[in-house]
Amino acid sequence: MIVAPVAQIDLEALRHNLAVCRAAAPNSRVWAVIKADAYGHGMGHCAAALESADGFAVARVQEALGLRAIGISKPLLVMEGAASEAELSAALSMQVELTVHSSWQLEMVLSQLQANPQPRPQRLWLKLDTGMGRLGLQHEEAVALIKRLRAPASASCTTQQTSALGLTRTSPLELAGLMTHLANADDPSHPMTSAQCEQARSLAERFGLPLSIGNSAGILAHAAARSDWVRPGIMLYGGSPLLNHSAAALDLRPVMTLSSQLIAVREFNAGAPIGYGSTYRCPEPMRVGVVAIGYGDGYPRHAPTGTPVLVGGQRAALLGRVSMDMISVDLRPIPDAEVGDRVILWGQGLPVEEVAEQVGTINYELLCRLSPRVSVVHERLEQPLTSAPEAPPVQVRQQGQEQEPIQVRPQGPEQGP
Repeated sequence: MIVAPVAQIDLEALRHNLAVCRAAAPNSRVWAVIKADAYGHGMGHCAAALESADGFAVARVQEALGLRAIGISKPLLVMEGAASEAELSAALSMQVELTVHSSWQLEMVLSQLQANPQPRPQRLWLKLDTGMGRLGLQHEEAVALIKRLRAPASASCTTQQTSALGLTRTSPLELAGLMTHLANADDPSHPMTSAQCEQARSLAERFGLPLSIGNSAGILAHAAARSDWVRPGIMLYGGSPLLNHSAAALDLRPVMTLSSQLIAVREFNAGAPIGYGSTYRCPEPMRVGVVAIGYGDGYPRHAPTGTPVLVGGQRAALLGRVSMDMISVDLRPIPDAEVGDRVILWGQGLPVEEVAEQVGTINYELLCRLSPRVSVVHERLEQPLTSAPEAPPVQVRQQGQEQEPIQVRPQGPEQGP
């Protein structure tokens, strides 16, 4: 048997968590967020398992192209929008819905559509900055763009002039809706969330636009965020999005269980040092286990002594510094532990947010940071996955310029993070 860290992915748990989202926001359509290789869980497998979602949301165009390359035909939303002419050209050809967070993006879209008309209208979501202070249009900017896109063309306008004006009856654009992102939804009592929701909803209602607000925390804790479309992310993977609320209390099931094995059991005398820097010294004669995982696998190097693990299903504590390939754990509570015993770092029986809190980070980061040498094993669903065909890498070259093509490596069911 090969001894190496394994991330087991429970796809039934993933589907259960989507059902929790549906129950919390029964009147909303769902963009299932599968950016960053589905938060480290494998984008291809997760897209297939989440086939009942209304669409998939990713951060970048390259991620959307990867999904199209493995045969995913559902609506795709790129939440950062296109960042270059090459990205836009690729997105237009693949019928990907785009976010517009800046006026220059709209100008780029209009210019390309005028030069290269598409068979179907390009759907755009305007992103409103209601307080996140990251991407998004200010209120007056958004109003101006909406009015421009809805301005009727005069009878004397040529086709070229009509395109420059924006959305008309024969326009290549379709204004899909308005979206915003919540800055403090993880705190159910934070007053800013309701203000953000009200600002976005007021503008959407003024112009009769569909609205997308709710992230995971908004869906679970803020009724005003349960908009026409919601965008669940971390909750799909079994992580709690709320401060001081466990995933179990929210009926969320862990999807990833990261585990390895004991590869050594040592006996040390009182005062013996453990690990780099000798930061831990044994307070008494004790047994110490060595586990085959380290920061080279994505386990956090800054995890302190006392960070919990499960050895053979029983709780134990990290000792000393994390090495590249190994950690040491206190086996005093588990006198019968032996080489080969399974060690769970987070997942089933040990919530990832508990580990994250001990480490001083968030559950999102731990799930996303696994290295390629961790084996990712997707457990079979009770109902088989929809098969997705293999496809070659997609290459996109910006017209009229010499530049490196965008290369997309398909992230299919057999590919790990």
